[in-house]
Amino acid sequence: MTLLRQQMTEAMQLRGLAERTQESYLSAIQLLARHYGSSPDQLSETQIRQYFLYLRNEKRVSPSTANVALNALKFLYAYTLDRPWPFGDLIRPRLPTKLPVVLSSAEAWQIIHQVRRPHYRVCLSLIFTCGLRLLEGVRLQVSQIDSARMQLLIRGGKGKKDRAVPLPPATLRLLRQHWSTHRNPVWLFPSPGPTRDQWASATTPVEESAIQKAFRRALTETGIAKPASVHTLRHSWATHLLESGVNLRLIQAWLGHSSPSTTSIYTHLTRTAEQQASVALEALTAGLS
Repeated sequence: MTLLRQQMTEAMQLRGLAERTQESYLSAIQLLARHYGSSPDQLSETQIRQYFLYLRNEKRVSPSTANVALNALKFLYAYTLDRPWPFGDLIRPRLPTKLPVVLSSAEAWQIIHQVRRPHYRVCLSLIFTCGLRLLEGVRLQVSQIDSARMQLLIRGGKGKKDRAVPLPPATLRLLRQHWSTHRNPVWLFPSPGPTRDQWASATTPVEESAIQKAFRRALTETGIAKPASVHTLRHSWATHLLESGVNLRLIQAWLGHSSPSTTSIYTHLTRTAEQQASVALEALTAGLS
């Protein structure tokens, strides 16, 4: 490990950045260093500008990937090199505004039931019925289940925030049944070993990539044409709750969103909202007849 990489890693740890963010930032800085064959702290402003033009015009990376590279470099300047950032927002790419994909309840269950391995199928069922992020579902621990209050206690979610989400009775029964197949004292979804007997002593949870691959395979086999991912289950959960009349602020708390504006995107996805809008428009145009 180079001294600069070590210093940046320590700076990110001190500022409490998530592990995934740290990995993404280090990878972005490493790609920049490889591109020029030089340490990033030795690069000129012109070289950095040219690098972002290269990402846009030649590599044609997505705006989100370019933003990760930009944020990583800004962190390097501010907290590792202690230098002022000379570019302002001049090279920040504009992110497109996209509505998330939503699966109907029938579509979601069609995909989940197509997953062959019970270990993965139960994990996806949990994610869908509780509106969890993939990492939250994979790393769920036995101690996080509060059956007395019918809640899941999500510890250290995105933004290092704890929250409680409702646990449907049917989901609790499914989790209990699944746990009885391995009885690991810590993990609901322990990393599967060569034999089921080893699940009980596993010290790590199942890999996220395994759940993602299982979902993609099931999606392909069902023939559903929507560009869905595991995270689509969370979007679908929130949208269906909103359609059923659940208060938006309550959904915001369950999702762990800091701002109601983040949650309000689901109002654009509900069929109920569209139907209400159609009724309102018909009323407005009644004078035309």
